[in-house]
Amino acid sequence: MKNPKLSRRTVLRGLGALMALPVLEQMEPPVARAAEPGATPRRLAVFYVPCGLYMPNFTPQGTGRSWTLSPTLQPLAPVKDDVLVLSGLSHEPGRPDEFGHHAAGTGAFLSCVKVVKTNTQDNIRAGVSMDQLAARALRPHTRLPSLELGNDGGDGTGSCDANFSCAYARNISWAGPTSPRAKETNPQAVFDRLFSGFDPDATRAQIEKRKAYEQSILDFVSEDARALKHRLGTRDQRKLDEYFTSVRELELRVAALDQQAPTCSKGPRPERTHDVREKTKVMCDLMVLAFQCDLTRVATFMLGNARSDRVYDFLGLTSGHHTYSHHQHHAENHAALAKIDRWELEQFSYLLQRMKSVQEGDATLLDNSLVYFGSEVADGNSHGHSDMPVVLAGRGGGAVTPGRHVRYGGLPIANLFISMLGSVGVDVSRFGDDGTGPLPQLKE
Repeated sequence: MKNPKLSRRTVLRGLGALMALPVLEQMEPPVARAAEPGATPRRLAVFYVPCGLYMPNFTPQGTGRSWTLSPTLQPLAPVKDDVLVLSGLSHEPGRPDEFGHHAAGTGAFLSCVKVVKTNTQDNIRAGVSMDQLAARALRPHTRLPSLELGNDGGDGTGSCDANFSCAYARNISWAGPTSPRAKETNPQAVFDRLFSGFDPDATRAQIEKRKAYEQSILDFVSEDARALKHRLGTRDQRKLDEYFTSVRELELRVAALDQQAPTCSKGPRPERTHDVREKTKVMCDLMVLAFQCDLTRVATFMLGNARSDRVYDFLGLTSGHHTYSHHQHHAENHAALAKIDRWELEQFSYLLQRMKSVQEGDATLLDNSLVYFGSEVADGNSHGHSDMPVVLAGRGGGAVTPGRHVRYGGLPIANLFISMLGSVGVDVSRFGDDGTGPLPQLKE
């Protein structure tokens, strides 16, 4: 007999392994309750890119629904109706007194609190970031309060930009003024944390036996999986099969990345990360599966650290990103930035399309989420902190009406964060140094 009351906390176990499941129809509340707060999880995600963007190529023409994708935003064509481009928002807390715009802007990226200039980790002081306020409120509902991911490593020691601590340049998520949430840059470690977590009730013998085998996580939970499928309807069985296929494919891609030799150069030379294309997509897929299984409802991703000088040789470029961002109004530098910026938007679009492909009842994972795209500065040459490059994707379960371009006249990004927090049930009237209330015009 089918079990109509399958718990959302149901997991698969085997040989000490613990594997979460996607939200299945039998886990969902009755239709009559579907519109109630909390019936469907709401998520927040952040996609950070370094060094700003070349704004003439970024800002679209037209406003409201009568807008056209700019050259840089062209990769968003498949999800144009799912995004809001928000022009004219400012981020003044990210502006340093003199130099160090990249580190200062990144340190304040999600907190909207001006950081204290220091080159030692002992004296750092920033603010609590928007994602961590959400994580605190949503902590009781998920196994992981939040997920912090990135491509580039590095700790918080030393100075990374004009005597600003590297803690500011390498972290966007802050649990407290002196507590950055270090990101995980190893895809295998992320996969293990999400999908291969050890069962706390497992015996030591089970754990050691599992570690001795070089098999898929699916092999260890196969018996439990077969028993579960007998309790599910046809649609849930198909959904479970699709989920297992996605996990296995991702597991193989993660393993392939893990077998590659490190490719990051050391020293003052521009950083070369030859696997950045595949690694970025793997990190995006890990975020999607974490949301799909409701392992967490808050995630951040740093495509690169602040002031990154990665060489995008696969784009035919020979200098680093930060070097090009100081374009000095030279056409050849503009052309290089156009390639880099467009590639970054392709990665963002990949994440959004993956989220849109996950069905949740009558909506999608993207419909039930808000995904913020931005950088620490606007134009990398002028280091501006007004008219920032901002894209907000998703509907937040009805909190936002996408498919538009909205122009503002200098309102703070902190107000956008107040609105985003409200979409997941965190009500605040002020945020950061300059947030005064929810951002208008997010919903028609």
